[in-house]
Amino acid sequence: MGFPAFFAQVPSIVLRDRLADFLGAAAGGLIEYGYADAVRLAGHSCPTVAGSYLLSHRALRALHGEETPLRGEIAVDFREAAEAGVSGVMAAVVGLLTGAAGAGGFKGLAGHFVRRDLLRFGQDLPGDIRFRRLDNGQSITATLQLAQVPADPRLPSLLRRQLAGDDDPDSRRLFASLWQDRVRRILLDHFDDPRLVVLA
Repeated sequence: MGFPAFFAQVPSIVLRDRLADFLGAAAGGLIEYGYADAVRLAGHSCPTVAGSYLLSHRALRALHGEETPLRGEIAVDFREAAEAGVSGVMAAVVGLLTGAAGAGGFKGLAGHFVRRDLLRFGQDLPGDIRFRRLDNGQSITATLQLAQVPADPRLPSLLRRQLAGDDDPDSRRLFASLWQDRVRRILLDHFDDPRLVVLA
């Protein structure tokens, strides 16, 4: 049971979660998240999961500078509706890193540590996702442009064959290898590419 080796090469991010500190779950509330955590949450590794992790990582770093981002103290707005396209998958990964949750999220303890309703959809935004700090109101908008890292031209036909039940092991291995290679390029070759994640 193992992930592709490149997962461990993707930059991680350390966040401070005051609820985790309060409940004794993490010393000082410091928790380190890596790409493998996003994969465990989503149950798969794909360009959307990778892009969501990268977008969140970049937005949180830009919004907090040298400070450790405060997980659970960031509101997140999506331009798209929750049921549109890949919004739900993206929101799950964004929520993992920010702690923001929708109506079913943690209601807090006596008004403290509330996570509920920090994640909203269908908002009027100039980009894909807006991250807003609750402590000072500063915000940043991020737009993901996955077309900047195109898939191998062989992937569409390989995908169709797999979905049609092709059980050729060589075809299966090639499909999986090419699929994860695009994820690798997104997360390693283009991690700091300003064309892939546009911040404003």
